[in-house]
This record gives sequence, structure tokens and C-alpha cells, in this order.
Amino acid sequence: MASKTKQGSAIVETIKTIVYALLIAGVFRTLFFQPFWIPSGSMKETLLIGDFLFVNKMAYGYSYASCPSIRIPAVGLDIDAEDLCGFIKGDNTRILGSEPERGDVVVFRHPVTGADFIKRLIGLPGDRVQVIDGVLNINGEPVALADDGVFEELSVPQGPQGYRPRCENGPVGEGGVCIKSRQIETLPGGVSHKILNIGNQASDHTGIYTVPEGYYFFMGDNRDNSADSRLPQAAGGVGFVPYENLVGRADRIMFSSAGRSMLFFWTWRGDRFFKAIE
Repeated sequence: MASKTKQGSAIVETIKTIVYALLIAGVFRTLFFQPFWIPSGSMKETLLIGDFLFVNKMAYGYSYASCPSIRIPAVGLDIDAEDLCGFIKGDNTRILGSEPERGDVVVFRHPVTGADFIKRLIGLPGDRVQVIDGVLNINGEPVALADDGVFEELSVPQGPQGYRPRCENGPVGEGGVCIKSRQIETLPGGVSHKILNIGNQASDHTGIYTVPEGYYFFMGDNRDNSADSRLPQAAGGVGFVPYENLVGRADRIMFSSAGRSMLFFWTWRGDRFFKAIE
């Protein structure tokens, strides 16, 4: 009888330990940092498919979007941040909030689908944003651009979803070198970063977007391969993003893998470990 009692106590203690660990992890993820894998190439070459980073949730304060989403398809678990914290959604404010800065790389919730996106903050409230012949214009002034050679990558499936890169040098055969033009773009305020271009397309010629108060305008660094604020939400884009939908700022890549799985150690990109995001 005593043995069974001890076994029962051990099981209870184990369960309590697991519950405490999950609670601590949940609080940590909710208040401080959220892990994020880069699933697509819209932010190349700043962020590559397979980069892993922690999003700094303290940077802009907290809103309903700060609550974690818990999705485990294998067991049918799908709990959205809005399910947990939707009761504080709607006033477009934040607790302990601070304003993001132009040029920040930000994770935010899509205003319609709720999916997490990561893009660069281009337009602040009140800004007029337009792309003219592929050149970003803010408040009627073109940003500074400097040619920076080309970005090269192999034309092979990338990441768990097997996405293939789009190339400026046309369709490239399996394993061939895929090329994109690269420039250094300097935003008002002085933030400089690399952007990539593939070719002339509709997103290189836009109307004027006037950013409403309390909203932000985002673009991907891989300019010709990014569904961002240039596209309205009805067309599969992002549109303007409300302040309360910001999750946090991406500051540093912690780990990176070019393969279909992080377990394929031979595909790890050691030169990207702990790399600062510019």
C-alpha cells in the first residue's frame, strides 16, 4: 500500500512539474519573447527561409496580439491569440505601449486572417507612400538608393514547404544559380538595408497610400516577391496594419537552417547564428 502511495505521489509531482513548466513557458512567451521561423522569401536577403529568431515583445508594449497562438495540427489543437485575449481587442491601444520606428523589422498579425507576418516598417501614421518605377517614395521624396551588385542563391526547394526562388535571370534549372539585383535603400531617419528586385511588375508602380492614424505600412525587402501593404487585404495583401496588431520587433537571428528540417545539421548556416537584423 505504501509503495502504491509513493508511486501515486510521484505521478502527481511529475504532472505538477509539467504544468508549472508549461505555465512558466507560457508567461515567458506572452510577456517577453516569441519564437518565429521564417517560412517564405519575402524578406530576403535580410531574412532567409529557415532563419529562426525570437521576437522582442517588450519593444512596443502589449495588446491582444501579444497572447500566444497554440497550434498542434497532429492532435487537432488550434487556439488563436484572439481566442485567449480577444476581449481586449478593438480599441487599437497597447499596455505600456511605445511607438515603432521606421525601418524596424516587425512581426504582426494579419488584420483579416490573424496569421503572423514579418515585414519592414516603411510608413508611419500620416505618411504618404508610393512606389514609382520601382523606387520607394515617402511624402513625395524618393528614398536614397545605391546599387550593391547581385544576390545569388541556388534554384532548389527551400524550407519545409519546398518553395523555389524567383529569379531575375529567368527560369533557372534545378541547382542553377538564381540571381536578383540588390540595392542599399536608406529610409528617412537614416536606416539603411538591402532590398532585392526581380523585374518590372505592377507592385513597382502604385498609387499613393496615405497611412491612417493608428496604422502602419509594411513592405518586404524582397520587393518583387512580397505580399505586403501595397496589396489590399481583399487581394491577398496586408493593407494598413493597426497598432494593436503588432507582436514585436525582430532584432537577432538565433539559428538558421537551409534544409527541409532543422535536424539536417549539414544544412545549418553557421554564419547566420546570432546575427543582428539590420
